[in-house]
Amino acid sequence: MSKLHPGRVLLGTTDNAQRLLDTLHAMPVDQEGYDLPPAPLRTKRTTLAKSVRVQGPGTFKGNQTRTIEFHPTTRKGWWFDRVDLPESLPIDVNIHNVWTTGQMVSNIVLRAGAPNNYVRLVEHIIALRMGMDVDDVMIRIDSGDPPLFNVGSMPLLEAIESVGTRETNRELRYVTVKEPVCIATDTGKLLTFEPADLENPALELDCGIDFPNAIGSQRIRFPVNQSWFRHGAHARTNTDARKKLYCQTFGKLFADVRNLGYTNENVLIAGKSKYVNEAHLEHNGRSLEAVWH
Repeated sequence: MSKLHPGRVLLGTTDNAQRLLDTLHAMPVDQEGYDLPPAPLRTKRTTLAKSVRVQGPGTFKGNQTRTIEFHPTTRKGWWFDRVDLPESLPIDVNIHNVWTTGQMVSNIVLRAGAPNNYVRLVEHIIALRMGMDVDDVMIRIDSGDPPLFNVGSMPLLEAIESVGTRETNRELRYVTVKEPVCIATDTGKLLTFEPADLENPALELDCGIDFPNAIGSQRIRFPVNQSWFRHGAHARTNTDARKKLYCQTFGKLFADVRNLGYTNENVLIAGKSKYVNEAHLEHNGRSLEAVWH
């Protein structure tokens, strides 16, 4: 991100968007990832070379084992197929199928067709699409609750690495925005898109967070490639100590969190001034796990 103006504001006010953008640019950059040459631009769509399976404890039902399978497909895009709902069609990974983003546990839920044909916490899975250069895949899952791991998304990434990808005969199309656009919320969240450099097109991220606890202010900038994606895939979901305590006490009254699979190993827990458990992805003597997540 190079410009100091938000561009066209699609949600929120221009003043708030400008304030949040100025705040981001005022933050020091903790880690920058421009030490590698850009990857060559692909021209053909890819799918997996063969199928692969991963298992782990459920995110929302940690006492149950969940299975997720990645399969090659001739369909364009990414799809979720609930094998426990054989009468339902696969769910297209598409913004039009976003159902909710959760409340107590923030997560993207996709749904299509019948109300029970949904998959929760899909963001950890579909991030592999850009990070691993996989354009077309069928994901078969045995419930709407994906597995949660002690090492972020690494088991999913390593599964795809183990089978590799192959090119198809379909052309790969790239798109970018015509002008800078942004979304700014009253709660301090900002998302901006700037047009790509047509001479050297690439997806580059400039991400900053500022939490009122041990995580504090963190900022990273890097081009999206498999090397940096592999680094960031180690990052776990983060929560604060008060929310974890709530989930383990009063939260037991609510179905959404009663069987939540969060532990001291698979999430980063931040107290007011220090982490409750061990933080990962240390750089220059400081953990950047939260911002990488």
